Amino acid sequence: MNNIPKAVLLDRDGVINFDSPDYVLAADQWQPVPGALDAIKRLHMAGINVTIVSNQSGLGRGMMSQDSFNAIHAKMMLAIEQAGGFISHVSYCPHGPDDNCICRKPKPGMVLETLNALGLSEHPDQALFIGDSIRDVEAAHTAGVTALLVQSGYGDADSILQKSRLVQADIRAYANLAEAVTMILGDAE
Repeated sequence: MNNIPKAVLLDRDGVINFDSPDYVLAADQWQPVPGALDAIKRLHMAGINVTIVSNQSGLGRGMMSQDSFNAIHAKMMLAIEQAGGFISHVSYCPHGPDDNCICRKPKPGMVLETLNALGLSEHPDQALFIGDSIRDVEAAHTAGVTALLVQSGYGDADSILQKSRLVQADIRAYANLAEAVTMILGDAE
């Protein structure tokens, strides 16, 4: 990649940590994808704002309490900081798919809110979104942000890539966050 972005927006489950079709509902279920914490550190050390943009419908569905969510978040943030990384902003949507909110991906609400928080509302081209689902790609695309896919989530990676190409024809896919960050930083490291 020729231009280093000012911000990298990350989905959480399937990108930073392993995901589950049954959701990550407790702190002891949160396990980082190998290389993800170091990848966040590398982005941070390169002067890039790293953010999290994540659907968390387990909250709205009553599958976990706010306290359980906060414990998962605290474990993740501590692990990121202990690895030398830093998260500039976190945006999450607690709503279920039938709540008709403006924030739940594939709607762009959280992406737009994150860009605004970083002062990039007028420059979405200076951000990248890294996700593992078509919802991530659609939310980024609607907000004017280029998306990359990682294939460390639990879905059918080939199917997700094919569907994503209908939204962003030139989308690239990587095995995991570490591989994507190596591409983003290129010679800058």
